[in-house]
Amino acid sequence: MINQFFTCQSCCQCQFKGVGKTRASEIPTLTDAPHVARARTLARRARSVRASPTMAECGGLHSGSRRHTMDKSITLPPDEIFRNLENAKRFAIDIGGSLTKLAYYSTVQHKVAKVRSFDHTAKEATSDELYEITMQEEVTARLHFIKFENAYIETCLDFVRDHLVNTDTKVIKATGGGAHKFKELIERKLGLRVDKEDEMTCLIKGCNFVLRNIPHEAFVYAKHADSEFRFQTTQPDIFPYLLVNIGSGVSIVKVESEDKFERIGGSSIGGGTFWGLGALLTKTKRFDELLQLASKGQHTSVDMLVKDIYGGSYGSLGLTGDLIASSFGKSATADKGGFSKEDMAKSLLHMISNDIGQLACLYAKLHSLSRVYFGGFFIRGHPVTMHTITYSINFFTKGEVQALFLRHEGYLGAIGAFLKGAEEDNPNQYSWGENYAGSSGLMSVSPDMNPMQRARSGTFDMLEMDRLERKLVNLPLLQDASSYIPDTVDLTEDALAREYWLYCFEEALDGVVKRALASQPDIPEAAERAEKFRQKYRHKLQTLRHQPFAYGSLTVRSLLDTREHCLNEFNFPDPYSKIKQRENDAALKYYQKAVQSLEELSWEERQFALVRGVLAGNVFDWGAKAVSDVLESDPEFGFEQAKRQLEERPWLVDSYDEWFERLKGPPHKCALFFVDNSGVDIILGVMPFVRELLSRGTEVVLASNSSPALNDVTNGELQILTESIAAMDPVIRAALGEDRLTLVQSGSSSPCLDLSRLDKVLAMVVRERKTDLVIIEGMGRAIHTNYYAMLSCESLKMAVIKNSWLADRLGGKLFSVVFKYEVPAAGIDSPALTPS
Repeated sequence: MINQFFTCQSCCQCQFKGVGKTRASEIPTLTDAPHVARARTLARRARSVRASPTMAECGGLHSGSRRHTMDKSITLPPDEIFRNLENAKRFAIDIGGSLTKLAYYSTVQHKVAKVRSFDHTAKEATSDELYEITMQEEVTARLHFIKFENAYIETCLDFVRDHLVNTDTKVIKATGGGAHKFKELIERKLGLRVDKEDEMTCLIKGCNFVLRNIPHEAFVYAKHADSEFRFQTTQPDIFPYLLVNIGSGVSIVKVESEDKFERIGGSSIGGGTFWGLGALLTKTKRFDELLQLASKGQHTSVDMLVKDIYGGSYGSLGLTGDLIASSFGKSATADKGGFSKEDMAKSLLHMISNDIGQLACLYAKLHSLSRVYFGGFFIRGHPVTMHTITYSINFFTKGEVQALFLRHEGYLGAIGAFLKGAEEDNPNQYSWGENYAGSSGLMSVSPDMNPMQRARSGTFDMLEMDRLERKLVNLPLLQDASSYIPDTVDLTEDALAREYWLYCFEEALDGVVKRALASQPDIPEAAERAEKFRQKYRHKLQTLRHQPFAYGSLTVRSLLDTREHCLNEFNFPDPYSKIKQRENDAALKYYQKAVQSLEELSWEERQFALVRGVLAGNVFDWGAKAVSDVLESDPEFGFEQAKRQLEERPWLVDSYDEWFERLKGPPHKCALFFVDNSGVDIILGVMPFVRELLSRGTEVVLASNSSPALNDVTNGELQILTESIAAMDPVIRAALGEDRLTLVQSGSSSPCLDLSRLDKVLAMVVRERKTDLVIIEGMGRAIHTNYYAMLSCESLKMAVIKNSWLADRLGGKLFSVVFKYEVPAAGIDSPALTPS
């Protein structure tokens, strides 16, 4: 049943018992469920962000500025647009024909939760708690990228100048066709010297940067699919690729490495051709209006098709009747004035897109390149241009090459110009992550939406990238890193699941706010920050209702990560810190008793009891509402009660017999264990299991979060807990002393797990220890993510389903068990798998 659910994401028949071959109209929808009325009410209840000042209120447009009929109001408060300007260190700007992209680097000060072990041997020690929690200030690096219309450039430069405080910057890097035009204005307004950079170099550097650091950057556009966007997995090696930049003309660039690229071709027939000929044909002067006309047109009224010549298909040449035989071919014989503006614009768009598509395909084939990215002003996220380019590429390559587009295509030049100015700091030595709390996300590309509205009619798009503390790399044990997809279900493609999970996260928002406040009881302004968090995250959820593709594939993981980003944005780094502290202290008191009871069992009974203990410990997840409700209403709910809640065998997914047989064979060399929750989970569930592995002669690497998420144990907390356990357990103490038990940061700050973005140190330890077993625990890490992850070694995935809706959809019930033991196909005949 679980496989059926995960493989039929496009339909919802699998969760409804008794539904067989059914017409789509007969399939029950989410509106049939009792909780839907509440979900709809929450959606309608979306709070608007506080009233926003117009540009006029921010100082107005210069009297000499170019004016359009478009609305020029800013729909976001200025303090959310140019953030952290007072700490800005470097600037870059990319000025195109109609849009300006400003980039700057700043330092951001925020709170982090730190734990420190109490010295209970000291005379002044008065606390029974194992460790203390402190909130400390930490400074991190952030990149800001802001995109706005050129009509605002003077006002924006004034705003930037008025808010610069601590910068000693003397130079601003500039690129784009408008860099020369606005050079004098920039230097006069900002007092910075403009240093112009090569446009193509900046474009390539920016493209490399987003492909390397943003997992769901590239996408395929499918106009008529349930999900318009199909985001691509980031490749371990992004090179080589072909970049087709469509501006006024077309440049085709082969990119082989970070600093090696070559313009291998191009064409004078590009976006400028479409704009120019379109203006002559339709008398429409604005590019976006011309595309809007094209989206409503029928090219078959103007173009001569194969069937217009041959009466149908031309079978011997493999040409179908609806193919274009001659662009504008019918215009020679048509009556005067017989074509609409819309039809002519559509014909022109097809003509130019097909020409560019064929040219790109020929160069890709000539240079044996399978990855072809399209960008430039002609693309700019417009559905009609992405669709025609996609169709052209599919036709000329017979589906062998996909047209790829980029979420942040409009920022590439600005990113590249910034990187050129920051070369002495070597930004590429770090990993960077998109800050969902401060980024606008990809906009809707609905064909029904006016392109001028889609251009946000004067509002500002933003992208923020945070520098991560640690370099992130792939887990070396992924069977095929290029095909690895962390998330089990893509909510952009599963409307039923999407509606439920968005409802679920909004319904849980009050509880999260409550936890955030409880973590900072003595700080007066905490209530105000908590309310700002509530508004910010609710706004993100409402955005994702209408634009589920805004930050790439919408998944449970991305919803959780967005929430963590928003909490951190308002200085709530660890809302569950006090809960974790309390539960850790309580669980430690029962550790020795739990180990003693296990040692009294026979070997066979102990193996099952250990697995059952891990599963029972995993019940203690404050991120699951069904569990948090129980824990809040019944403080006495403990380890033994959790065991009784577990589903009896056979489990929903049950490979225990295979695992038990494997235990009769030789021990594993080294086990990598991705742990989950604090308290009962890590202390009474995981550590006894680890203890047994160590006793068998298996080395163990415990990988825990680098920073807090929900009640998951962090590396700092785990270090203290393990030292405390070692003080009472000679097995753990000896393993630590002999370096057979190692604690390593995962590099993650999420309740889920992306095996393609792990701490580089962890990857090194995995290689050095010759790890041959990976254990992944928890619903977030083993169900929402990695359920289908294929590894090159043996793996165990263990979780308890703590969400009744998900359990029902999987064909189980609340507290159903997933115990999935997998062996790579190549290792089936390995001697290590032969029972003794």
